Amino acid sequence: MATLTPAIGSARRLVVKIGSALLVDSTEGLRQNWLAALARDVAEIKARGADVILVSSGSIALGRRALGLPSGPLSLDQSQAAAAVGQIRLARAYEEVLAPHGLTAGQVLVTLEDTEDRRRYLNSRATMQTLLALGVVPIVNENDTVATDEIRFGDNDRLAAQIAVTVGADQLVLLSDVDGFYSANPKQDPTARRFEVVERITPAIEAMAGDAVSGLSRGGMRTKILAAKTAVAGGCAMVVAEGFADRPLAAIRDGAPCTWFLAEASPQLARKRWIAAMKPRGELTLDPGAVTALAGGKSLLPAGITAVTGRFGRGEAVAILGPDGTVLAKGLVRYSADEARAIAGRRSGDIATILGYAGRGPMVHRDDMAH
Repeated sequence: MATLTPAIGSARRLVVKIGSALLVDSTEGLRQNWLAALARDVAEIKARGADVILVSSGSIALGRRALGLPSGPLSLDQSQAAAAVGQIRLARAYEEVLAPHGLTAGQVLVTLEDTEDRRRYLNSRATMQTLLALGVVPIVNENDTVATDEIRFGDNDRLAAQIAVTVGADQLVLLSDVDGFYSANPKQDPTARRFEVVERITPAIEAMAGDAVSGLSRGGMRTKILAAKTAVAGGCAMVVAEGFADRPLAAIRDGAPCTWFLAEASPQLARKRWIAAMKPRGELTLDPGAVTALAGGKSLLPAGITAVTGRFGRGEAVAILGPDGTVLAKGLVRYSADEARAIAGRRSGDIATILGYAGRGPMVHRDDMAH
């Protein structure tokens, strides 16, 4: 029985990674017409109510050209300088192609530390969720102006997968200079075959991954497999497709050659499994009314909490207990232990007065809870 592949037209939240080689021609500079055609794809997807996040390389390539830096490897200082100049041009290019479609672009620059540090991760996630709620198309790039060899992602394939999991995307598109994942490097082995679907990433699949062949792109198949492992474990299907043609997302929709890596679960289920596996740092005890609200799928508000125990920070896991001490759920709390104790049993409207600043909504949001 044939495996049913995902349809890009069904994505509710789509992350698209765009490599430098697609965006910047080594002799002519920015591929303006290609970018404008991609913007049409984005506009069509947004028009049907889906979210789109673009993870874009290109700042160093654009900055190198503007500064007249030589071809070949750049020093770290040169790369950072090129990125500083190129990021302005990259952001402006996206703004100019999205604006005719009534779309607003927003620039988000991140480093690896932003995903490894809990507070930075939560802030990044909150910012991205807010941008999407406002209808913005976030343009994400590694912050090459400050990233060093020790903290950089090293390739935007990996960055795109991290972003996809962070925002709960259900599909990730890696637009590449090849039309999918092959059993060997098709430029070196004429017998190499392209996989239409990879249901599970086995050691044999990993062993087939090759190295980069593009002069501008740092990402080979090895990084794409690593990205796929991150994405599918987070409930996000991933597709590798050739991106040089105009309107590459429409081409995937219409059946262009590509390779799909199937998600292990939905983003919501994958996230809840992750939360369920975490060790609680504290406990929140509820009153009967809050228990009823949780059973109905509601978020946990401070007013329904009768006791707070343990030492925990914002974003850490806590156990949620009923009045009799029965564990009802685990969740990621939006306040520290001290803050939680201060507002427990109080109405949401009182939080700003008690804490001295506007609250972060519920104590534990329903999306951050595993029953």
